[in-house]
Amino acid sequence: MRRNLYHSLLSLLLVLAVTGCASTPIHTAVPEPLVADAVVDGFTPDIRSWGDEPTENLDRTIEKRIARYREANTDYYKLHKKYPPMDYLALSGGSNNGAFAAGVICGWTKAGTRPQFSIVTGVSTGALIVPFAFLGSKYDDILKQEYTTVNSDDIFLGDAWTALRGITGGMSLVDTTPLKQRIDAIITPELFAEIAAEHRKGRRLLIGTTNLEAQRSVIWNIGDIATSGNPEKGLELFKKILLASAAVPGIFEPILIDVTAGGKHYEEIHVDGGVTSQVFLFPLKSTHMDKKAFAKYGIERNLYIIRNGKISPDYQEMKPMVFSLSQRSIETLIKYQGTGDLYRLYSGAVRDGMNYRLAYIPSEFNEKSLEAFDPVYMSKLFDIGYNLNQDGNLWLKAPPGIEYID
Repeated sequence: MRRNLYHSLLSLLLVLAVTGCASTPIHTAVPEPLVADAVVDGFTPDIRSWGDEPTENLDRTIEKRIARYREANTDYYKLHKKYPPMDYLALSGGSNNGAFAAGVICGWTKAGTRPQFSIVTGVSTGALIVPFAFLGSKYDDILKQEYTTVNSDDIFLGDAWTALRGITGGMSLVDTTPLKQRIDAIITPELFAEIAAEHRKGRRLLIGTTNLEAQRSVIWNIGDIATSGNPEKGLELFKKILLASAAVPGIFEPILIDVTAGGKHYEEIHVDGGVTSQVFLFPLKSTHMDKKAFAKYGIERNLYIIRNGKISPDYQEMKPMVFSLSQRSIETLIKYQGTGDLYRLYSGAVRDGMNYRLAYIPSEFNEKSLEAFDPVYMSKLFDIGYNLNQDGNLWLKAPPGIEYID
């Protein structure tokens, strides 16, 4: 966010304290006993699942995934007497640091080693990248443009009065109309139809949001939405999910999702998927050991994770003021929450027999972003990811601090 907006928030809070008045938007929340039964209007329940509990009928889901994969790679098996590796990609949040993942993906294409991923997942800025990562290199130019040329005004509009309206009864401190317009322009019906076609081949595109009232992660199966039989309404929902996954709570406007539960209509409040998980692949609470199911057919699996941030501590001299202290504390919290997610994914990869591959912004990158979305900063970060993926010095086989044993 622009610095002048941050600096104005203290005075706005003082105004709020003095006036003591606010008007709350009308919202019909799902009653707690019905939260698990809520279904998005116009869709079947299987378009989404909780991110903290196993998928129902997991054994059957895995069997179907393996069968489709074997069928799609029959010719490869006849030639090589084995199946090709099954590759997964998970992209984290990170705001304008998403330029790193964009650079990595485009550099992957240039190196000629980019896989076609069976599963792609994303939250927050990662959610905005994954449709293009999922569909392939023909979208690299759009990916580069979106993460090297935009500035803050292309994402949100905000001033002291906008923030004041948010504090005194609204839902956000900034106006995200520019972001909505960008999503409308690049998430086209044609792109949505391509996602549907790839889903029918057995590939999966998953995006995470946070159901704020339930305080739980939600995983949306975009392919299921795209093949639901209502492409127009599905496309609208897809755009809402993208906006929700990137909606920084308290700053960006949350997204209200219309649902039905117990025969009545309600709304769910969805915000940034990074609130509950900075990066994900599947619920680690699953008790199913799918290692044997894939090993039966000799299918090797690779999990690629791109963390759009640094993992090592990053010193920053500060002024002891309330907003700078709060901002720095939140940044630190997100850093270490994200690092914890990397270790959890490593634990799941070891358990399920997957090869773990991790990339993150190197500690040597010391450029400073002058605003929330600084095209100069993002261009340099894009180049870092692009070049690292071409020179072969990108992927780690374990998170920092864990000795990898081959």
